[in-house]
Amino acid sequence: MRPSFSERSSLTADFDAIQPITFTGVVSRMQWTNPHAWIHGDVTQPDGTVESWAIEAGTVNVLFRRGFTKDSLQPGTEIVVEGYRTKDGSNRANGREMSFPAGSPKINYSP
Repeated sequence: MRPSFSERSSLTADFDAIQPITFTGVVSRMQWTNPHAWIHGDVTQPDGTVESWAIEAGTVNVLFRRGFTKDSLQPGTEIVVEGYRTKDGSNRANGREMSFPAGSPKINYSP
């Protein structure tokens, strides 16, 4: 089953659809909060520096109903995120899709 996460009302207010991003990072923690869960991770840049990122996921209720649990993303898990960067240019993104480098199916964040 490929979970699909609900559309978030803050998408157009906070995130810029003309600034798509794709990056590979390592999960540092998963934050299960209302109204949306957040994935926090570290992204190593080409120059070797590490940036901390926060990726907005779906609502906790929808994630649970679609089979995504608190144990689905453990710290240290490598992920590939496709999404949209914040309008203010900070290291936050709306995660549209997430996958694992090992080639598992993508998790679609938006309908």
